[in-house]
Amino acid sequence: MSNGEKVWSLGEGQAPEDLDKPVDTPPLSSLLIERPQGGSITVGGDISFVAKVEAQDLLRKPTIKWFKGKWMDLASKTGKHLQLKETFDRRTKIHTFEMHIIKAKDNYAGNYRCEVTYKDKFDSCSFDLEVKGLLHCLSLRRTAKNTRHEDSLSVLKGTTPEVDVWEILKSARPDQYEKIAFEYGITDLRGLLKRLKKTKKEEKKSEAFAKKLDPAYQVDKGGKIRLVVDLADPTVELKWYKNGQEIRPTPKFIFEQKGTQRIMVINNCGLNDDAAYSVAAGEEKCTTELFVKELPVKITKEIEAVKTTVNERIELACEVSEEGAQVKWCKNGVEVPTGPRSRYRVKSEGLKHWLIIDDASKEDTGTFTLMASGGTSEAKVQVELKPLKIIQDLQDMTVLLGQPLKMHCEIFPGNVPGRWYRNGQLIQSNDPYSIHLFSCFDRNHRLEIVNSTIHDAGDYTFVPEGYSQSLCAKVHIVDPPRVHLESLNFPDNTVTIVAGNKLRVEIPISGEPAPRVVWMKGERVSADLGQNKLHWVILDSGHRVRAETFSDHTSLTIDIAEKEDTGNYKIVLQNEAGEAGASIKVKVVDIPDPPEVPLVTEVGGDWCSMTWEPPIYDGGSPILGYFIERKKKQSSRWMRLNFDLNKETTFEPKKMIEGVPYEVRVFAVNAIGVSKPSEPSKAFVPLGDEPTMLVVDDVTDTTVTMKWRPPDTIGAAGLDGYLVEYCIEGSKKVTNKELTEKTKYTITGLPPEAKILVRVRAINAAGASTPRTLQHSILIRIPRHLRQTYTRKVGEAVNLVIPFMGKPRPKVSWLKEGQTVDPTQVTIRNTDCDSIIFIRKAERKHSGKYDMKVEVENHVDTAIVDIQIVDLPGPPQCVKIDEVWGGNVALDWTPPKDNGNAAITGYTIQKADKKTMEWYTCIEHYHRTCITITELVVGNEYYFRIYSENMVGLSEGATQTKDSALIVKEGMQLKNPEYIDHDFKEPPKFTQPLINTFAIAGYNATLNCSVRANPRPKVIWMKNKIAIIDDPRYRMFSNQGVCTLEIRKPSPYDGGMYSCKAINYLGDALVECKLEVKGQFGL
Repeated sequence: MSNGEKVWSLGEGQAPEDLDKPVDTPPLSSLLIERPQGGSITVGGDISFVAKVEAQDLLRKPTIKWFKGKWMDLASKTGKHLQLKETFDRRTKIHTFEMHIIKAKDNYAGNYRCEVTYKDKFDSCSFDLEVKGLLHCLSLRRTAKNTRHEDSLSVLKGTTPEVDVWEILKSARPDQYEKIAFEYGITDLRGLLKRLKKTKKEEKKSEAFAKKLDPAYQVDKGGKIRLVVDLADPTVELKWYKNGQEIRPTPKFIFEQKGTQRIMVINNCGLNDDAAYSVAAGEEKCTTELFVKELPVKITKEIEAVKTTVNERIELACEVSEEGAQVKWCKNGVEVPTGPRSRYRVKSEGLKHWLIIDDASKEDTGTFTLMASGGTSEAKVQVELKPLKIIQDLQDMTVLLGQPLKMHCEIFPGNVPGRWYRNGQLIQSNDPYSIHLFSCFDRNHRLEIVNSTIHDAGDYTFVPEGYSQSLCAKVHIVDPPRVHLESLNFPDNTVTIVAGNKLRVEIPISGEPAPRVVWMKGERVSADLGQNKLHWVILDSGHRVRAETFSDHTSLTIDIAEKEDTGNYKIVLQNEAGEAGASIKVKVVDIPDPPEVPLVTEVGGDWCSMTWEPPIYDGGSPILGYFIERKKKQSSRWMRLNFDLNKETTFEPKKMIEGVPYEVRVFAVNAIGVSKPSEPSKAFVPLGDEPTMLVVDDVTDTTVTMKWRPPDTIGAAGLDGYLVEYCIEGSKKVTNKELTEKTKYTITGLPPEAKILVRVRAINAAGASTPRTLQHSILIRIPRHLRQTYTRKVGEAVNLVIPFMGKPRPKVSWLKEGQTVDPTQVTIRNTDCDSIIFIRKAERKHSGKYDMKVEVENHVDTAIVDIQIVDLPGPPQCVKIDEVWGGNVALDWTPPKDNGNAAITGYTIQKADKKTMEWYTCIEHYHRTCITITELVVGNEYYFRIYSENMVGLSEGATQTKDSALIVKEGMQLKNPEYIDHDFKEPPKFTQPLINTFAIAGYNATLNCSVRANPRPKVIWMKNKIAIIDDPRYRMFSNQGVCTLEIRKPSPYDGGMYSCKAINYLGDALVECKLEVKGQFGL
């Protein structure tokens, strides 16, 4: 070993005084299910050690440590030559810990230890590494194979060393220690020096021991050893320790004493007895180490070579020199697996060891080796196949797809099991592609496939087990060609394409072997009888139109579709199994022609009615609707009137200005796009509408009041006013009055008994509208003061004179509330020109409506006189004190039961001190039925009373409060009202559902709905019942219950059923809509 070569350092050794301290090590438990095994490698080789721990009952990962010798922790030595790895299998729940030694050196040899700790559980395992090709056979290295550690005292374990290193170190100077360690191959120099230092200190004379234990002892495995100390004081109490734990007398540990000597005998020494021992006499201790040497296991009887045939039993036997020895079986240098699923079984009994193969196969041929610690034994095993006679060989077959496949062969001898292979792969009865039935009867072997598939084609082989020959045959599966048009989902097998776009139609095909594909196009030719006959022409694949065929489909591509590409296309498939064909139709569509010139049929104030004829050519696609535009005749700017397609061929443009000439034009729209505009219509001018509901509002002896309503529609020019015109019946002269802005007008200066005709026109900037006319006949003129309610107090006289005019003398009749007037209560006198109604002393029962009817031949007119007899009201009801606080009292009452046949106009509130009972008015003419009286004297007690009041006066009596209100001097008393919390919780409910929507490809689309719920619901958007989650093409908003889904630049693939679902713990609700994405203008 060169000076610059790196070696592992075993670190600091354990001081002798530390050996006597108790070691806090948990008791051993079975954590390791697979322990690392020792091994040997050559210098520069690689080796791995594996330890496995089952984690079925562990809550966390266990802790593992790797050691070399007793003290050196290898976790700090990882690097180029040493690697530690950890893995965990979640399926089997097993932790795997590996230690890899890379490019081993001769000083890597020695004893290693693996320790596993989990809470209060502990397990450990020791193993050896042997590095072959060592340059130094040092007497300081441990010679035993399974000893658990390596340290600097190994010089005492083997044969007697040639050089006494202890004496050299004791006499050497400190600067020579490293040179001596390198020369004699000492790796744990630091630990050795610490022990040397301790040894020098212990050279002082001991007071308790006359003779101490030797520094180290060595014994063969299974032997007996005596540890002897000589005491200076025989009365001193003596205790023996092993690795810091006190030793109790057992059949294994026997304590003896002879005079001042104290002896501990260890019987039947094993590897577990390899440890540090100490003996304590009073306060003094002396220590030593015991090394147990394991003798090599030698082979006493070699393995014998075996030659046999397949399916026979093989037993390889060998004897070793020691019972229970650990041996390893190898095949061709590789260790033989002996697990429960292995074909190999290992058996041992006493000194004998067997390797058993129950069912030999051809693969078992090779060299088998038994490896023991003291030697190896090899033997060759040769397994040969049995001879076979073929009576009937397998035959090559061709089978239609889906038909049964039956294969048969006959061999001798009979009842020989065998296996079937397809293309070198073993055929299983549970093959996922087809059902296989195997049968064997004496010498006959059959393979049957109930329903053959494409996967069943190939080379079939039957291999009898244990025989050298095999039977082979080829199976060819053929399938007639088929065209699968049903998978295209084209209606009537018709493909529609917009002119100028690219068309690519992929049609799935099948067939075995792959069929030959021919595309043909049908062309119409004239027959003799004048009929068109379809003639098929093979399609030539060019630059614009081409046909391509692949393994599972064939395609037709038209780069720029033209109208001439419309027609029928035929596909013909051929292979050795048959022929098939199918036809598709290609339809090339375009935008429609413009519609015919629109015709304006009716013109209004700010609107018109128009109609037109559809275009002659619809572009091969049905007309979806129309767009309408208008413009002023003097302008060149057209304005779109509808943004939703108009399905009909009529339309009513609105919001036009009266008096301004307009023109309109129409666009036709189909699924492809928008046509060119039609020719403009003839110019037209809108006019204002006439007034509505012209009626007579009032008639007197010389005036007529007319009333009407504005026109139904008022155009953009507005309304300047109304012109009222009238003429006397029988005369053609029309009298024009001034312009008025109101909808009511009174015509004055009219002669009595005249009949007039009245008409009204609406006026604006465009001119006068058509007139609204009315004819009226005047018979009665009631004075103005009688057109209102006639009111008198109880006890007063009623005397009314109602004049009228008419010839001959009118007939007058009176009714009260539909009944004849009682002459004993009411006196009525009629003359030629008036009627008098008289009541001498009015009473409440005289109130009511009196109907007066005047008849002149066939003319009838009526008038209504409303007489109201009023009296004083009754007092209010239920006056009570609602609340008292501070110097304030709140009063509440209900209106009187009798209001005196007149509306209650107010109330008068009075108060009185309980001591004096003198009443004082607080407020008069109060209109409400509740009041708060303020500024009351603290300490006084008050009563309150209230009078009601109408147009006649105050009620005769007043209603007084039953209880009094005491104004408390100190503090305040407030009655807190009780409020019941309203439960605002409710399950989700959509107040505005989703609506079916059309979207234009490439433009953002939004879906909106509103939901009401408390607590706030969780909103989930779904497309085709699949939740939309983290998709950047969608944005979702929710604000104040309004839910919005924004679809960014949708494509036709984004169409489908969209739904919005709102969920809270009270329930859920769902709304749906259909989104259809089309190209521009509805594609």
